[in-house]
Amino acid sequence: MASNRHLGRIITLQTLYEEEFRLEAGDKNFVLDEVIDRNIGRYEEMVEDKEFIRKLVKGVSKNASSLDKQLQPIAPEWPIEQIARMDRIILRIGLYELKHGDDVPPKVVINEAVELAKAFGGENSSKFVNGVLGTILRQSDESVKDKPSTTKKK
Repeated sequence: MASNRHLGRIITLQTLYEEEFRLEAGDKNFVLDEVIDRNIGRYEEMVEDKEFIRKLVKGVSKNASSLDKQLQPIAPEWPIEQIARMDRIILRIGLYELKHGDDVPPKVVINEAVELAKAFGGENSSKFVNGVLGTILRQSDESVKDKPSTTKKK
């Protein structure tokens, strides 16, 4: 299943990249569901968890603006629109999984994002993605530690 999820993330990345590119180019005929189905169809025999892909693509697509707002303070010297498109989409996928993926350990999410960056990003993409997502994970771990316990002692 793990390698299947890796392929699912690759399909997610391809789909979200196409979405951003086509919408930025003003393509009025873009339909996300059609692109998801086409991209899943290319790997039909190898993909088991199609719902994972659909949920991830739609979640990242729907929340892209919110994800960008969460990413921006982590790398303030890199305005979000100046981050390479591929890196930006990988960061969105990773952040979305960190925030909304209950069944994948955070370190696995970061490792998967780094692997996508190595395969599809630029020379330094993997280090950049690892640094940004690692910072987000550390900050969320610290905020959990800083919260007072809500359980009452008997």
